[in-house]
Amino acid sequence: MLEKLPMTKEGFTKLQEELERLKRVDRAQAIAALNEAAAQGDLTDNADYRVAKERRDYIEGKIKELENKLALAQVIEAKDLSTDRVVFGCTVLLGDVETDRQVRYKIVGADEADIRNGRISVKSPVAKALIGRRIGEVVQVVVPSGKKEYEILEIQ
Repeated sequence: MLEKLPMTKEGFTKLQEELERLKRVDRAQAIAALNEAAAQGDLTDNADYRVAKERRDYIEGKIKELENKLALAQVIEAKDLSTDRVVFGCTVLLGDVETDRQVRYKIVGADEADIRNGRISVKSPVAKALIGRRIGEVVQVVVPSGKKEYEILEIQ
């Protein structure tokens, strides 16, 4: 059985929109460029044709990848979640035990992760350490710079 890919409704919608754009716009542009390059004649020495063909192949691969992800998607609605424990889709306010610095992370699917915007993958070490924990608990996380200890201050 194939593993489901957890994602937020927002992440699912973004993937759908990207797939539609690839199918309706990018694919058509790539095919037009390929036909234009092919019309130039000899394909053995035609760099434009090779580039256009690579672009088309990339787009077709990306379309298949997105179709597979959407087929395996398990959309989890944040409004349906309890906030007594850290779960997928929630936002967590953490306090760094050493520095008292606070960070806020939303736990999202791997394709939605964007650390600069406070969105971490459910598969990341921080998210894995947080899942199932409650407010007030301290978790240890191994990060590239070493071990960090965070106290869970808030779950939304």
